Amino acid sequence: MLSKVEQNKNIDCDIANVSEKESDKNEELDVYIVSKEDAGKRLDLYASEKYKDISRSYIQKLIKEDRVLVNSKKEKASYKLSSGDELTILMPEHKDLELIAQNIDLNIIYEDEGLLIVNKEQGMVVHPAPGNPDNTLVNALLYHCGDNLSSLNDRIRPGIVHRIDKDTSGLLVVAKNNVVHESLAKQFAVHSITREYEMLCIGNVNWEKMTVDKPLGRNPKNRLKRAVVEDGRRAVTHFETLESLNGFTYMKATLETGRTHQIRVHSAFINHPIVGDNLYGYSVKKFSKLKGQMLHARKLGFIHPLTGKYVEFTSELPEHFVKTLNIMRKL
Repeated sequence: MLSKVEQNKNIDCDIANVSEKESDKNEELDVYIVSKEDAGKRLDLYASEKYKDISRSYIQKLIKEDRVLVNSKKEKASYKLSSGDELTILMPEHKDLELIAQNIDLNIIYEDEGLLIVNKEQGMVVHPAPGNPDNTLVNALLYHCGDNLSSLNDRIRPGIVHRIDKDTSGLLVVAKNNVVHESLAKQFAVHSITREYEMLCIGNVNWEKMTVDKPLGRNPKNRLKRAVVEDGRRAVTHFETLESLNGFTYMKATLETGRTHQIRVHSAFINHPIVGDNLYGYSVKKFSKLKGQMLHARKLGFIHPLTGKYVEFTSELPEHFVKTLNIMRKL
């Protein structure tokens, strides 16, 4: 069996093709649950209020393009919302956005001349998009690194090799030059990167370990979401129980592949959606005020492109995760 070093020396991967296959990852998918206070508002008004620097007419355009759905269905801009309605909004990539360097605090746990490892906080978007034109990880990286970021991607994603969702916290590797970026992209392409996540899931399980090997693609009932579909791309997630709680489970998930929303979809598929994930799960009254899913990218490992040696990084669980876990332990 080939070592990770040998695998990456032997693989000949077209980086442009990899980027094209994963192009949907460059769009931002947001989900909102309508509150009692917002019930009765027009769809276009409510959606436009959720984004700064976005006009109501632009939202109306997105509605016509089926990029704004209510309860997985297309509705008119004048549709009156009800309490509990679920809105999914897919913001398209916008290459005309102005990139600015912003002095935003970053939790950098490692840095050298070729790359850096960032521990991203929940709520931070990775790169600019029409709904989030600034205050993203890229804006912060431009301030911290200046011109020392790879340019293999389009101009709004300098240095970005991979992403994690806005409301997922945890580790990301950023490339400072194209040689490092290409090496890392090849490792992602052959799935030799170590990626471990920790999460809090709804319900208790009767197993210690489980592997879900189910293909993922666009949800046939809601094109903005992902789902297990027969003609999808192979996706493999290894789940492990860390702690059984009262009505909840603290789990670890190891990615063998890296598809869009993979852990979130596979968790919902086995009927244990992630707490706080309103897109693929459901709201739990006691934790209804959470700002996103309880999912944290805890461990990241790869062959360092400059040294040829395997390196591995871990991050502490964020405060919001620990607080939720401790509440569950007291239930």
